[in-house]
Amino acid sequence: MLTTHPYDDDHLREECGLFGIYGHPDSAALTALGLHALQHRGQEAAGIVTFDGEQFPSHRALGLVGDIFGSEEVMRRLKGDSAVGHVRYSTTGDTIVRNIQPLFIDFAFGGLALAHNGNLTNAVSIRRDLVQRGAIFQSTTDTEVICHLIATSGRDKLVDRIVDALRQIEGAYSLVALSRKKLIGLRDPLGVRPLVLGRLDDSYILTSESCALDIIGARFVRDIEPGEVVIIDETGLQSLKPFPVQRKRFCIFEHIYFARPDSVVEGHSVYEARKRIGAELAKESPVPADVIVPVPDSGVPAALGYASESGIPFEYGIIRNHYVGRTFIEPEDRIRHLGVRLKHNANRAHIAGRRVVLVDDSIVRGTTSKKIVEMVRAAGAREVHMRISSPPTMHSCFYGIDTPERDKLLAARHSVEEMAKIIGVDSLAYISIDGLYRAMKEPKRDPANPAFCDACFTGDYPTRLTDKEDGGSVQQLSLLAEIA
Repeated sequence: MLTTHPYDDDHLREECGLFGIYGHPDSAALTALGLHALQHRGQEAAGIVTFDGEQFPSHRALGLVGDIFGSEEVMRRLKGDSAVGHVRYSTTGDTIVRNIQPLFIDFAFGGLALAHNGNLTNAVSIRRDLVQRGAIFQSTTDTEVICHLIATSGRDKLVDRIVDALRQIEGAYSLVALSRKKLIGLRDPLGVRPLVLGRLDDSYILTSESCALDIIGARFVRDIEPGEVVIIDETGLQSLKPFPVQRKRFCIFEHIYFARPDSVVEGHSVYEARKRIGAELAKESPVPADVIVPVPDSGVPAALGYASESGIPFEYGIIRNHYVGRTFIEPEDRIRHLGVRLKHNANRAHIAGRRVVLVDDSIVRGTTSKKIVEMVRAAGAREVHMRISSPPTMHSCFYGIDTPERDKLLAARHSVEEMAKIIGVDSLAYISIDGLYRAMKEPKRDPANPAFCDACFTGDYPTRLTDKEDGGSVQQLSLLAEIA
């Protein structure tokens, strides 16, 4: 079993990444490479299911993509010219093999491998109803709820069954499914979670981010549109839009933190978007300083933008150790206070005697921020200021992001001034919600019609939270219907 070492970064966590390819003789190898590029979206487990013309060979395991699919023996078993793959990060409780995706279901009408990114906000109530009607669940994922809804649909065709199932659910989801004859991809009507279309030679690809296309030399075609169903088979590509059109509410945290900087998401270069956010932050919250230092690695592009706008030099004043890994020996209490140094170390030559501005993407509980500030002060910083390239995280996410209960979020319990004292900085400032929207090339946030899902900042949830309204906590909902 993988265990997270006790000094892992205090950040919100994405839950998974998707990759599917149709009609390529190297489908399994290309899927493994695509999942490797998406490793940042989930490090707990990975799986691939292929179709060889008769059967659906599969391999799923706990661990990192390179370890799971680095064996020639494993890859030889994954025969076929079509495949679907998934990387996963679990939220609560142990990651167990039966929860690793893609899930494979042998329906009466044929086999189907299904991979899911997101979270259903009514999965618990649907699951309860299905169990009362005799359904037997093999996992604790909300993805299996979708599988049961497909199985019990009264429609005849597979795509109609999938659409019928999705009409019954709420929340955020991108799905990639592989049947005997088709690769199917779709996004929820709000487009909260990402999904893109690519092409390699004559083969179509569906994946979470464009960086997974780059690694295999594929061409980015376009984003799958909110509410769109894409069907890929031997005749080519077909697009359906079976759901009512709604205002797009793409997750703005993909631009701030989740997506890889080298990806293009919803028409925006993630790297350039983060630099613009940093520049906007510098305009809103300037401070006299000698050096701009990113909290690596996620704070780097925003820090570059802040430094460029402010005219203050950028330096790598904190060096990250990339070889700690997610499994680490539990240290004894007497050396626990040294834990942050497992992943970060101050670059004293660029900190000592200087007024330092630390730039990071978010503060969740504040534990890591406090230790990093202590480390920078111990390296001789004269002043330490912190600038955050997102608004205060004040609300839990129910759409596929691992978020603590609201009372565990530092910004939900304290003012900015109080937080500054808690983490030990001379000043603390966040980008404003309107500043964030300006950086994303929107004039400002329209409260009546926001362009993004920003519920973790505003509490403005774009869908019903049925299970939450029924009294479930973030942890209880995740445990019963574990996020895909």
